Amino acid sequence: MKKQVVVIHGGDSFNSYKEYLDDLKETRIDIERFGAKRWKDTLDQTLGKSFQVIAPRMPNAGNSRYIEWKIWFRKLFPYLKNGVVLIGHSLGGIFLAKYLSEEKFPKKIGATILVAAPYFHRGRKNLPKDWILPVSLLRFDKQGGKIFLYQSKDDKVVPFADVKRYKKSLPTATERIFTDEGHFSLEKFPEIVRDIKRLEK
Repeated sequence: MKKQVVVIHGGDSFNSYKEYLDDLKETRIDIERFGAKRWKDTLDQTLGKSFQVIAPRMPNAGNSRYIEWKIWFRKLFPYLKNGVVLIGHSLGGIFLAKYLSEEKFPKKIGATILVAAPYFHRGRKNLPKDWILPVSLLRFDKQGGKIFLYQSKDDKVVPFADVKRYKKSLPTATERIFTDEGHFSLEKFPEIVRDIKRLEK
């Protein structure tokens, strides 16, 4: 039986449609990135035939809403098995942290891996309100399986302080700290492959 790995990609979120349009106008296009393969695209190949990688395309990634992602995420549940590994990159990471802190997941989770996940809390200003984490992540800690926190010190998208906030809320989580991987827009990610495969032992 294949081990399942669910990967939730990142995205952007804004407080208003105007903010979203302003961002579209100001953002420069990097033509080199359009055809580039990232670790999430090749994870099924690097993990091998004993794994099934499920990578849903979450709704409206450019202007994401938590409730929309939650509805779409739940559509996966009938297809998931006990022992599933959940991976969230960037906004996908805070999505998993929020969902697993507020809702009961219907299957036993083998591991949850947050990669460069932002930590939105009520003390931070100008954040999309629907993405703010609850005060306690206790439910996530209890049902998330083995929890990993990946962060790079040179990430220009997510402050390094955010991984420390997660660690404080999830004291048993395993940290994987890097110095020069930025926001993990990597072609290959051998460390995450290694951690997933070690769960089998």
